[in-house]
Amino acid sequence: MARHLAEAAELHAMLNAPRLRLFDCRFSLADPQRGRADYGAGRIAGALYVHLDRDLAQNPGGGRGRHPLPAMQTFARTLCRLGLTAGDHAVVYDDAGGAIAARMWWMLRWAGHESARLLNGGLQAWLRAGYALDTAPPPSPPPSQFTAIADDTLTVNTVDVEQRAQKRFVLVDARAAARYRGEKEPIDAVAGHIPGALNLPFEENLDGDGRFLAPQKLRERFARIGVSEKNAAAVVHMCGSGVTACHNVLAMECAGLSGSRLYPGSWSAWVGGGAREIARITSARR
Repeated sequence: MARHLAEAAELHAMLNAPRLRLFDCRFSLADPQRGRADYGAGRIAGALYVHLDRDLAQNPGGGRGRHPLPAMQTFARTLCRLGLTAGDHAVVYDDAGGAIAARMWWMLRWAGHESARLLNGGLQAWLRAGYALDTAPPPSPPPSQFTAIADDTLTVNTVDVEQRAQKRFVLVDARAAARYRGEKEPIDAVAGHIPGALNLPFEENLDGDGRFLAPQKLRERFARIGVSEKNAAAVVHMCGSGVTACHNVLAMECAGLSGSRLYPGSWSAWVGGGAREIARITSARR
């Protein structure tokens, strides 16, 4: 678990490490400018801001979902602007239990940068530990050289999902249960879920303080839908737009269930192009 998560005290002790790169991923779907404003008001010392829409996604459209992955060369340029090099240790955080920062964690792995961790408990854990926020002007690191190679074995696309019976993978939906069931849909145009998908809301990976559950508890959580070390590589995670699904990828890795993949387009891609089958669960069936 320590391979993927950093504790507040550990991060505080390593703030002056020369190869540490710290990324603030705070973001609000309701107000896309709020995260940057919050970052400007105070951040962990040395952190650089990463914007979900601009840095961790490309423009939506073409049936790719609301937060399609950027081209790898584009993301590599972002990492160079942020000063990341191959030997650096990256730590990412947000104030939403890792809901956004997990996307950055996953994309670093996708780009071939394995030395990346998420701050367990996020900014709230940092503040609870009594550590201060930096309000000085944000740092401006010199551009770096970073060679990124996309590991596309970590993803599936919509055609793969349409052919999942032949592809033989288990689809796990990280959205809230009411959205999965089709009772409400506050973001996308259509409510429901992909037929056959199982529901494990990402928030349930966390305890009451917004910290990841212990590995055994996480294993038990995934075992409820039949996931074990033997079939972990057959799991594909999705959500509304491929962001919070990364939280479930991270939770499985913390649990020692390695090898699961991401459907980046997720529900917004599934309903965003073509007449695809949709499932809903009515109250009579529950």
